[in-house]
Amino acid sequence: MSFFSHLECSVPCGAPALDPSQRQFLCSCGAPLLARYDLDKARSWSRNSLNGREPTMWRYRELMPLLDGEQPVTLGEGFTPLLHARTLGAALGLDHLYIKDESLNPTNSFKARGQSAAITRAKGLGATTIALPTAGNAGNAAAAYSAAAGLACEVFIPRDAKRPFVDECRLYGANVTLVDGLITDAGRIAEETGRPRGWYDVSTLKEPYRIEGKKTMAYELAEQMDWTWPDWIIYPTGGGTGMVGMWKAFDELERIGWMSGQKRPRMVSVQAKGCAPIVRAFQQGAEKAQPWEGATTVADGLRVPRAIGDFLILRAVRESGGTALAVSDASMLKGMLDIGKQECVSAAPEGGAALVAIQQLVADGSIKPADKVILFNTGGALKYLDVLETAHG
Repeated sequence: MSFFSHLECSVPCGAPALDPSQRQFLCSCGAPLLARYDLDKARSWSRNSLNGREPTMWRYRELMPLLDGEQPVTLGEGFTPLLHARTLGAALGLDHLYIKDESLNPTNSFKARGQSAAITRAKGLGATTIALPTAGNAGNAAAAYSAAAGLACEVFIPRDAKRPFVDECRLYGANVTLVDGLITDAGRIAEETGRPRGWYDVSTLKEPYRIEGKKTMAYELAEQMDWTWPDWIIYPTGGGTGMVGMWKAFDELERIGWMSGQKRPRMVSVQAKGCAPIVRAFQQGAEKAQPWEGATTVADGLRVPRAIGDFLILRAVRESGGTALAVSDASMLKGMLDIGKQECVSAAPEGGAALVAIQQLVADGSIKPADKVILFNTGGALKYLDVLETAHG
């Protein structure tokens, strides 16, 4: 059973609700669409019903984008460990520092969540070919879940992406097109190529369902922390779907009565100094972020010069009382090594960036010693062995 009911504009712009049994991408105004549920009816759903369910993100299927009779396309994604980082915490003077280790998802990153949800809906809507631009991990996940669904997959990726990302897409049978430029260029070419062919586009926030997979990170945090929220969530931000999804999940869990009366976490968006459009917009007080010129960083997932959901990311940061920080490549690589050495977690540079942000927030007094802090490690280190050589050098 699912309480999934309709789609609506994220602005909102006044456009009518849309039917999820039909293909829907962006609103007519150009803004992302959001999946909505009958949350009044969902108040009858007891969280005790989770006892004994499979340890995947689909344990929350009542508030996932499934229509009657549909089964998810799943590889066991979600319900990743929440690790008490005692050694790193002690060094920072924090008793309650935790790592949400998304590297243990299929295809080694949090992107598995979004693609499981998106490709589940794409299959239900009769798609035959999935298409997307990617910096790396999203393409790997899309390729794997497309294969699981029996769908073809077309991946458009910057030519200078790390070789493991390209090879893994091909491992799962995807057709890879190398593009000169950044992920924004890959997105343009993917759309120009795929639209006339009727390919189903699962670009970040250009369809409504990747958010639904990512929001389950917040559902899991609530369950793993015995139905309380942490004080801080530190989240490395490229396209920002995870940040947007978790903010959406807070609202859903409050409205069905599972987290009523809980103060929401402060959301911290972490970006690279070489590509920090969200940080710049936050500091300028802007509602939207201007594209970042000359984007460069070793963290492929953070090399996103323009996020279509920029206003949603900024809204979550501001309404939560959080902040946005940019960190250097050198510091995030050191953060990778610190997480690996101190907590035995395989962290991508994005995870290292989150650690650096925590160090800065502790140093300036924002994070207090008794605060409960969640570091999101969004992917693993194995696709970044070349930059680890540089870090050691």
